[in-house]
Amino acid sequence: MADNAQDRQLPASQRKIEKARTEGQVARSRDLGHFGAVGAVVLLMAALAPEMSAWLGRLLAEGLRFDATLMVHPEAMAQRVGQLALQMLAVLLPLFGVMLAVALGTGVLAGGWNFTLKPLTPNFTKIDPLSGLGRVFSGQQLTQTLKACLLALLLGGVAALYLWQQWLRHAELLAMPLPAALAAGAGLLQGGLLLLCGVLAAFALVDVPLQRFMLERRLRMSAQEMKQEFKEVEGNAEVKAKVRLRMREMANRRMLAAVPRADLVVMNPTHYAVALKYDESAMAAPRVVAKGADLLALRIRDLAREAKVPVLQAPPLARALYTHTEVDQEIPARLFGAVAQVLAWVYQLRDAMAAGRTLAAEPPMPEVPADLDPLTPRKEPEL
Repeated sequence: MADNAQDRQLPASQRKIEKARTEGQVARSRDLGHFGAVGAVVLLMAALAPEMSAWLGRLLAEGLRFDATLMVHPEAMAQRVGQLALQMLAVLLPLFGVMLAVALGTGVLAGGWNFTLKPLTPNFTKIDPLSGLGRVFSGQQLTQTLKACLLALLLGGVAALYLWQQWLRHAELLAMPLPAALAAGAGLLQGGLLLLCGVLAAFALVDVPLQRFMLERRLRMSAQEMKQEFKEVEGNAEVKAKVRLRMREMANRRMLAAVPRADLVVMNPTHYAVALKYDESAMAAPRVVAKGADLLALRIRDLAREAKVPVLQAPPLARALYTHTEVDQEIPARLFGAVAQVLAWVYQLRDAMAAGRTLAAEPPMPEVPADLDPLTPRKEPEL
């Protein structure tokens, strides 16, 4: 069962924020886009006012010019109107393009670039009347509605006040020549748009942090959601333990399969077992192919005896190899001498067995550096 809104008091995790972005949930401010679009128009009008006034004058003069052929050939009228429309679009389309680009740019500035097609996928829960009523009367929707009403009221009030204060100047346009009227009208229009830009800028300054706050509030998580997400990311502890156990068993099976191919197994005598392999043509030094403690050590010993691999009881060497080496790793250089002694005995043992005789030499007891044997007591430094 879903948690109540009152239970969601924890900030959203990074994983939930990224998931929300893939679903199109980003803090976007429409007021910032409106301000950017209108502001771009005002800047273009201020920068291109002389050129636009001259272009509009030529367009009006061309449109109001009388041509007798238009009365004789009605189809020429349609062609004339089409030409004037194309001339108007040639100027208005780039203007609208700039407005669109600025609006998109302000959206990216507010919420960052986020391209996703997830919002376009069908979602039949959105046509559910009950859930739709819940969204309509939600706190977020009421906030957006009140903000839109306040914005419309302020924009209408500012526009009405500006027209009321400048009505005399608007009336004077009727008595001016066309070029002067166009220039004066452009100035009045630019002044009105500047006032509207000021209102939109004030709303954008409030709306941008408001949208971010509302998104953060909408993405808040409960403690149960946090726990569930942690399980999904980190995995269930029991499952992870079983996976680790399974991987350890597979590693042990691969390791035990290498014991019959070893040259020697060094033991201590039941706690540790280390299987060694040395090939002069492929290895720079003897390598550990298997190692284990307790029950695994006994399993290595039994496999070695079944495969007729020599087993040597050398507790210090077995402890040192088990402590300071890993499987498929070459032995440390400081143990070369000790391992060389036991390998020499193994080679003598093989030669004796091949000749059908018993090896007279006793198994060696190689010496191991004291600091490599974990059971050698450490001397306390003298003060």
